[in-house]
Amino acid sequence: MEIRKLGSEGLEVSAIGLGCMGMSEFYGEGDEAESIATIHRALEVGVNFLDTADMYGPWTNEELVGRAIADRREKVVLATKFGIMRGDDPRDRHVNGRPEYVRESIDGSLKRLGVDHVDLYYQHRVDQSVPIEETVGAMAELVEAGKVRYLGLSEASAENIRRANAVHPISALQTEFSLFERGATDKVIPTLKELGIGFVPYSPLGRGFLTGRFRSGADFGSGDFREHDPRMSKDNLAANLAIVEAIEELAAKHDVTSAQMAIAWVLAQSDDFVPIPGTKKVSRLEENAAATGISLSDEELAALDALPRPQGERYANMSSIDE
Repeated sequence: MEIRKLGSEGLEVSAIGLGCMGMSEFYGEGDEAESIATIHRALEVGVNFLDTADMYGPWTNEELVGRAIADRREKVVLATKFGIMRGDDPRDRHVNGRPEYVRESIDGSLKRLGVDHVDLYYQHRVDQSVPIEETVGAMAELVEAGKVRYLGLSEASAENIRRANAVHPISALQTEFSLFERGATDKVIPTLKELGIGFVPYSPLGRGFLTGRFRSGADFGSGDFREHDPRMSKDNLAANLAIVEAIEELAAKHDVTSAQMAIAWVLAQSDDFVPIPGTKKVSRLEENAAATGISLSDEELAALDALPRPQGERYANMSSIDE
């Protein structure tokens, strides 16, 4: 497994990571035994970069990851996030970037994960009511205290990335990015390159859509939030399937899956891009990890680059995204 660097502070991770969110929530029912087996298999094949957050579950995903790595912590580069607070209603959530909440959150995460530090700590969403300098200042205190090794942001605008990095070096930005979502291309990625910050694309498979598994909304099971995804609605589905079909055509020429082709495109964008496809199944983990071995020609990359942007917003409510 190739190792890639995130940022200029020394953080090194496997070229592809594992998003653990769906093991606990959002993508239908999970299977803890299979999820833990998936994490263990990831480490066996060299995927050492695990991604979770306190709001996944909420709380339960960090606990699951903690149980999975309890006897193999030294093999893991562990990332988690804070900042999204949830109420009794799963749809009730708001962003909190207050310094006192930063300090409170890390202690909760460390306890649930069963570790004495996390390797990468992200602000999950930017709190528009709190200057980012205050939030990152509190995060920097966690580095000084030894509770966190490196700092990251998630879904932050170019302006706030720049302001945050002036307070303390930011090693990575996590934002949705794939052949199904390229909004970061215009301002965010150039800012990361300028500042020497690594990029961690989440949902590199377009929330599973680029695998070709979903041809209609009827394919979604109970408890799957994609049922409400604007890009998978009846109004946009047919147009967006054209993107999938083009990926499938190139994948067939390489004798790989559509998922592997979509991940290979992300990996080819830059040597400091580390996608974190999520899965809760060993077979999918192995499939995704194998994408690191795919080489694409300049002509093939150009053909994928030329694919149309999808129709529809990426979230039904984009208000928490710092644009």
